[in-house]
Amino acid sequence: MTELEGYARYAIYAAAPQGSPLGDFTAAWLGWDPEAGQACARAAAPGLPAPIGEITASPSRYGFHGTLKAPFRLADNVAAADLDAELTAFAGETAAPVGPPLRLDVEMGFVSLRPSGPTPALDALAGEIVRRFDRFRAPLSEAELIKRRASGLTPAQDANLTQWGYPHVLDQFHYHMTLSSQLPSDVAEAVRAELAPRLEPLLEEAYILRELCLFGDPGAAGHFRLLRRYPLQG
Repeated sequence: MTELEGYARYAIYAAAPQGSPLGDFTAAWLGWDPEAGQACARAAAPGLPAPIGEITASPSRYGFHGTLKAPFRLADNVAAADLDAELTAFAGETAAPVGPPLRLDVEMGFVSLRPSGPTPALDALAGEIVRRFDRFRAPLSEAELIKRRASGLTPAQDANLTQWGYPHVLDQFHYHMTLSSQLPSDVAEAVRAELAPRLEPLLEEAYILRELCLFGDPGAAGHFRLLRRYPLQG
């Protein structure tokens, strides 16, 4: 079992099922397997307009995931073992949300998988996670707040940042699983065209979030690790 203590930050994510074709493909696409904690052979992508390492530089560090509780430093009065215990209890009482299938999409230059329709059950679960697990989060530093605000936030997003440590939560939440860095629009469309015939057959008719995953950030710009999976059993 992976050691939980000692990470600079933690995050609650969704990930592809262990050993699934989607998980294997996205690990090869990003060049990083967060569960094994190691780099892996890249997927062949001869039709890309730029090197795959450049196209995937940002999401490669985090591993393939959907954000439910964005990366946070632990509060002074809690340990990773406390977070693990709370996640275990929460998953045991929580039902797996069912939503429409994921589809390959481009938004603001990012290629990602996004739900093809409304996801009220998933949205509600994400909001509950943000609230319930906020006591484990250390407040953002002034430098962190300044860095987040530099990208430009709406008043609602800024209020979320102040209260919850991340702007894209609650009514600003839009579930996605990122597959590229931010790209020029023509490059992003070319990446989508390259991915579509290989990725879309791996997507199921309904998207069911069957488990939560705890990820750890080792710091120093290292790659995130998938530390533990928590099946939703409610």
